[in-house]
Amino acid sequence: MQLFNKSNLLFLLAIFTIGAVDAQEQEKNKRKAHRKGEVYAYWGWNRAYYGRSSVHFTGNDYNFTLHGVKGDDKPIGWNFHDFLDPTRVTIPQVNYRIGYFFKDNWAVSLGMDHMKYVVRPGQWVKSTGTINTPGYEDAIVDGEYIYLTDDFLHLEHTDGLNYLNAEIEYYHNFISSGFFKFNSIAGGGLGLLIPKTNATIMNNERHDKFHLAGWGLDAKVGAELLFWDLFFLRTELKEGVISMPDIRTTSSSSDKASQNILYLQWNYTFGFSWHF
Repeated sequence: MQLFNKSNLLFLLAIFTIGAVDAQEQEKNKRKAHRKGEVYAYWGWNRAYYGRSSVHFTGNDYNFTLHGVKGDDKPIGWNFHDFLDPTRVTIPQVNYRIGYFFKDNWAVSLGMDHMKYVVRPGQWVKSTGTINTPGYEDAIVDGEYIYLTDDFLHLEHTDGLNYLNAEIEYYHNFISSGFFKFNSIAGGGLGLLIPKTNATIMNNERHDKFHLAGWGLDAKVGAELLFWDLFFLRTELKEGVISMPDIRTTSSSSDKASQNILYLQWNYTFGFSWHF
């Protein structure tokens, strides 16, 4: 009888221990996965790389296209004044975004990718079309290559190539240890292009105002380090296409350009998340 009582006691103790461990594991997994209802916001910076593109220019006395044009972003060197001064937030290439987790692993977000794009001067490009502007009739020869100079054409979206976009994001947790979590991110989105274009075409007065010029699509992957379920560091690699059929180039509403650009963006951000 004594052996039986001891056996029962050991059996009950084992069941209790297994149950306690299982409950702790379930609670751990619940904490690990529970992000539904969470809101996050981040701020950071980007570098962008652009494929060659064709730029079509139209006006009252010209209609021409430059093919295979190279463009670059416009990063600045690191300094506290430009990167963190609120009055100079658009000087660097910046990203900011706010998001909401509608499920534990799914979020929707709205953000701005403030990229910059500059047509590289001093390059040879193929030209097609005609120019009848006095003094520039021979600036291009249909079907021939021309050498781009600033006195003929200067084009940049540096204030900037503004991509206002909505995205859907999927998060997968790889590591959850105490105050620290490591998550992967995959997602994509679409949005509007609202550049402030700095263009000087054949010495015409530039437009230099924000203008809704087109749309964009993107897909991304990323990684997130989350600390205390509050503060995070995040980096993303984003690939996308930008289509701008209505770029304002000069002060005349009849002068326009159109351009499609493939791009690759790397961003690095910091932010906060919280539950209401």
